[in-house]
Amino acid sequence: MNNRQQTYYDLFDVHPSASALEIRRAYRELSKKYHPDTTILSTAVATSKFQALNQAYAVISNPERRLTYDLEIGYSRVVVVQPSSFQALNSRPDNYRSSAYLDPTDRPLSSGEITALLMLVVTFLGCLVLAISIGVIRGEI
Repeated sequence: MNNRQQTYYDLFDVHPSASALEIRRAYRELSKKYHPDTTILSTAVATSKFQALNQAYAVISNPERRLTYDLEIGYSRVVVVQPSSFQALNSRPDNYRSSAYLDPTDRPLSSGEITALLMLVVTFLGCLVLAISIGVIRGEI
């Protein structure tokens, strides 16, 4: 049995990290479904569901009220990245992609990193050619 109390997010069938747009879309869809004038439910049931829906939307559509509500239900928007142990890194499935990139072999180089490496190589080769050409011009080589 699940003794967990239903939250406003459950009412809208969205995750607590849902964006304001996702919440608004869910609210509009459910308000059409439960509005007393447009539903096949009895007026009393439709009215109570519609009022609960409006109350939930009033709370989670307002950023300050939503933050307070999230604290009440125990949801935190703070993401904590904890380093994994060596065993945990080796026991991951091959298709797992870490968003924190704790393992440097976990991801390919980005285009910016490739460009930076290319610029370093070109600069090194340019300096080498310049040093050799100066030596040839001075007659030291």
